Amino acid sequence: MDISLSQCFIAVDDHDKALAFYRDVLGLEVRNDVGFEGMRWVTVGSPAQPAVDIVLEPPLADPNASDADRKAMAELLAKGMLRGVIFTTDDVDATFERVRAAGAEVLQEPVDQPYGVRDCAFRDPSGNMLRFSRPRER
Repeated sequence: MDISLSQCFIAVDDHDKALAFYRDVLGLEVRNDVGFEGMRWVTVGSPAQPAVDIVLEPPLADPNASDADRKAMAELLAKGMLRGVIFTTDDVDATFERVRAAGAEVLQEPVDQPYGVRDCAFRDPSGNMLRFSRPRER
């Protein structure tokens, strides 16, 4: 049996700001941007991984969710409390400089971690933690 990742989801509170960041700053390609029944389906992805889509969606996209649940998820997103995403890059330091120059909130400058990677971290415009890593040379 062969199983592979097809889609993952990142919660965003503003699709246009998210697109500007993921497309223009990170260089991901926009694969879908369509409206459907009051919702917006936006996917981006790396040209190096054509079979993997990142879906940019509201913090609680379930149309049956209560207003209280929507509010709670929006508050968690605003605090940066939802799960982060880890990207790999061939040059952590260059990626760091590009993302920092674009004005993203820096959480961690590039550092060699004891678990074998060099990485850095930022918040995206919605508050999600994004890490950019590369395995260290041995």
